Order: sequence, then C-alpha cells, then structure tokens
Amino acid sequence: MDTEDHKALREAVSALGKRHGPGSDPTQLWSDAGKLGYLGVNLPEEHGGGGGGISELSIVLEELGAAGCPLLMLVVSPAICGTVIARFGTEQQKQQWLPGLADGTRRMAFGITEPDAGSNSHRITTTARKDGTDWLLTGRKVFVSGVDIADATLIVGRTEDARTGRLKPSLFIVPRDTPGFTRRPIDMELNAAEKQFELVLDDVRLPADALVGDEDAGLLQLFAGLNPERIMTAAFAIGMGRHALAKAIGYARDRTVWNTPIGAHQAIAHPLAQAHIELELARLMMQKAAALYDAGDDMGAGEAANMAKYAAGEACVKAVDQAVHTLGGNGLTREYGLARLITAARVARIAPVSREMILNYVSHQILGLPKSY
Repeated sequence: MDTEDHKALREAVSALGKRHGPGSDPTQLWSDAGKLGYLGVNLPEEHGGGGGGISELSIVLEELGAAGCPLLMLVVSPAICGTVIARFGTEQQKQQWLPGLADGTRRMAFGITEPDAGSNSHRITTTARKDGTDWLLTGRKVFVSGVDIADATLIVGRTEDARTGRLKPSLFIVPRDTPGFTRRPIDMELNAAEKQFELVLDDVRLPADALVGDEDAGLLQLFAGLNPERIMTAAFAIGMGRHALAKAIGYARDRTVWNTPIGAHQAIAHPLAQAHIELELARLMMQKAAALYDAGDDMGAGEAANMAKYAAGEACVKAVDQAVHTLGGNGLTREYGLARLITAARVARIAPVSREMILNYVSHQILGLPKSY
C-alpha cells in the first residue's frame, strides 16, 4: 500500500507525465524530472538526492510509463549506477557523480551483457588487469542502453583474486571519451528513444580510482545493482501495461456497436478486468521487493525482485495484447499508439534476464530443486 508520501509523489509524477505524454521529447522530460527532484529520489540527500529508495524511484518510472512516456535510463542511471556508487563508491566518486545523476545533468550507462555470455555472468570475458597503479580493461559488451547520451558507463569486468587466483566481478567507471573505448549502434526493430550499443574495450587504461568499491567484494556489489534493475524493470512493465489498458478501457466505453458500448460485453470486459488484476498483483510483488531492498535485506529482495520482474513482464504482455485486441484494427494504427507497445512489451520478458532464467532461479534457489546446468 502507498503511504501518504508515496501517494503525493505518484500524483505529482503522473501530472508531469501527462503534461508531456506519448511522443514527447525524452530529453526535455528528463531535464524537467531532474529539476523537480524525481530522478534522484533514491539517492542520498547529502549528495543531492531525495533520501528515499527504490520504492520511490519505482513509483516515478511506473507513473511516467502509465502516462505513455517512460524513461528507460531511470532503470540504469540512478537505479543501478547511482545505487552502486552510493553504497560502495569512495567519497570522491560520490561527490563526482551522485549530484549530477540526481538532478539529471549527468547520466551513466551500465555494461554487463556480452555476446558469448548471455545470462551467465560467470562467463564474462571482459577482464581488468593491473598495470602499475592503473587498470587495463579489454573485452566486449552488447545491448548497452544509452551510451551515446551517457557521460560514462559502469562496466562489469573480472579481476584476479589475489588470494585464490580466480576471476571475480568488479565494477569500473569508464568515461565516454576514454581512448580505446568505442561503441557501435545495434540496428534494432524496437523503436525506442534510447539506442542500444555494442562496446569494445581495447586495453582501456583507467586510473586506480575508476574501480568502484572493494576489489574483493565481487558479487555483493554487482547484485546491489542488479536487484534494483529487476525492480525498476517491473515498474517499467507495469506502467506500460497500465497505459495500454487505459487506452483500451476508454475505447471500450466509447465504441458503440448495435447501440451498446463494446465494454458492456463480457468477452471484452472480462479480459480487461483480468489484465488489471494481474498488473495490480505484479505491483504488490514489486512493492514488496522494493521495501525489502530499501530495508537492506539483499537476499529477500533478490527473490522478490526476480518474481516481480517475471510477474510484471507477463502482465504487461497480456495487457498490451488485450488492449490491441480490444481496439481491433485501430489497435494497429499510429493514431492510437498501441502497436509500438507490442514489441516494447516483450522487452520486459527478455531483459535484463529472461523469464526462463527467473524460473530457474526460483526452482533452484527458492524451491531447492536440482540444477539442470
């Protein structure tokens, strides 16, 4: 349930979203949301943020999505990168990055996925090796959102553990114009404001202070960013589903055939009601995940965040599909703006982790069933 503060935040962000609406300039919306304090609502007050958590930031993204103008970089810049730096960064890193991430004047992308690793983070081949006090990064990343508009990218590499010799994940801030750091846009069928990129790191030299957090913390720091990513993806999906559903409900009320609004027929009304129920259930799990994360329960948040992302992705796809079906041919026209959501809704099923990998996680980690791989 929303607190009074959450209700007020939801109403304020909804009003901003409705002023901009579908097809608006995302750069201007980002700037306006930053000036109003919405982009950094989860970041520490002493570094220019709102002092809240992922609970508040997920409300921002959900309501912008419900207004038809979601900002995908909210998932990446303040939720993943901002959270990781706030929790594990040095004081210098916090001062350098957090105020800009909070007010929207700076953005940061996040690079983890690799061409040959997929969902298996243990197969990441981007490596960082010491060269004096510097680091040298070499590797490739794919499906990195918004690199062209980001001031830097938080790269997941692997470093050698001095105690065991094994490679472990580490996080590095790579400024956009660093020599050896190149990007190539990926040609996507998905029509989104944020572009996708392949990155190549060819002996990218970074100073010692580019490393975020403890060199030996490994997975702890990585999952501090991945759990908010899943929660925010759920918010993205729920907002999109609500937007589609609202269009379908309005159409079903107004569209009259044989002197009766089509929404009076149970064949139209019941699927829309089911879609609403499933979106609301997904939101409850998202709120649970966010509350656990904000309370510092990383293990509990991991379970809930994965389930929230799964539930929201499924609910979003069903809501969009039913909305398009409700409008019939009009559901595929540019005028109503639903057809573009058919592809976009699938993103929540695929990224940042597929629904099948979430089912693997639940079956192994929660139900205690044996692994198949």
